[in-house]
Amino acid sequence: MSTTELLRIATAGSVDDGKSTLIGRLLYDSKAVFEDQLASVEDTSRRRGNSSPDLSLLTDGLRAEREQGITIDVAYRYFATPGRKFIVADTPGHIQYTRNMVTGASTADLAMVLVDARKGLLEQSRRHAFLASLLRIPHLVLCVNKMDLVDYDRAVFEAIRAEFTEFATRLEIPDLTFVPMSALHGDNVVTRSPRMPWYEGAALLHHLEEVHVASDRNLVDVRFPVQYVLRPREDVHRDYRGYAGTVAGGVLRPGDEVAVLPSGFTTRIAAIDGPDGPVAEAFPPMSVSIRLTDDLDVSRGDMICRPHNRPSAGRDLQAMVCLLTEHGELRPGAGYLVKHTTRTARAEITALHYRLDINTGHRDLGATALALNEIGRVTLRTTAPLLHDPYRRNRTTGSFILIDEATDETVGAGILLDD
Repeated sequence: MSTTELLRIATAGSVDDGKSTLIGRLLYDSKAVFEDQLASVEDTSRRRGNSSPDLSLLTDGLRAEREQGITIDVAYRYFATPGRKFIVADTPGHIQYTRNMVTGASTADLAMVLVDARKGLLEQSRRHAFLASLLRIPHLVLCVNKMDLVDYDRAVFEAIRAEFTEFATRLEIPDLTFVPMSALHGDNVVTRSPRMPWYEGAALLHHLEEVHVASDRNLVDVRFPVQYVLRPREDVHRDYRGYAGTVAGGVLRPGDEVAVLPSGFTTRIAAIDGPDGPVAEAFPPMSVSIRLTDDLDVSRGDMICRPHNRPSAGRDLQAMVCLLTEHGELRPGAGYLVKHTTRTARAEITALHYRLDINTGHRDLGATALALNEIGRVTLRTTAPLLHDPYRRNRTTGSFILIDEATDETVGAGILLDD
């Protein structure tokens, strides 16, 4: 399993569209549920009067979630098949938890937007698809759920597919797939359903196993933010100096010429060490330690890149920001700490250009502040230059969080735009 590819998935959609049930079904049918977990779910379901296990309980872990039958927090679940490993973020459907959806989707390779076949596309379905597009999630699967409640009617599925296809023309979604299903009964979730012979596509799990994500990562622009300097104290390793971090872009190999920013000094890679020893190459999202041929002044927050392919370095940044805090609003003149890759600096919001209506895409140019869950375009000025790329080119070096310096609370998350 250590060599299988990892796929990060975010679920999205409106309230009660069956996101938690779908994830529970994937976990259950892929044999990723422990016996004691299943026994607990069966016991709770029996006490509620359900004739079969309520698989949504496998992900709705908070007491308030189980009492109300809704998802509030982002729940991460892990499972694997012989072909691939998966991390699934079960995100809330309620509008008041939009920030949680943004958090869960920020690292996703694929988004599953669920739609209740009886209700069709709702406002929250469109909102989450828009957010998935804004976050540059390259693959989106529209799961038309609860087909059992419309007698597996093909016309219902085709109408929803046509409506969403028209809506998606206004979004940036490179890969769009539609799957009719019933998460409750397992139709088209892990195996093809005989109840929908008119559907000629693959079951959801087969699509998740086969979707190609390796080319989604930027393998051209070498970006290696230094997180930690390794200097073991044991005598046998006294001469070791490695720079640890996670590869954010490109491919690194021993012998490659590299530059260290912000100093600009150039050197070559002497060796690359992984968790199990030396490796021949490193690429996203591997965590490695890089050794250089020259003793340079390299510390946390520095960036290793190619000498002739460097990130931008600037203090005035254009960004889209989502406010995550209930305590106050984001206004021009407000000061924060900005955490970008492994570097932290102070920053001030110098301008709020507009607030984005994520239901319609309309830009409110008269907005003076952003409140909880709202998204807007701002200009940031930092006290030190940040080594960055546009988010559309590199999701790691193009994203950041805003922190309240007094409370250490994460108050916002942002993506950097082209200058």
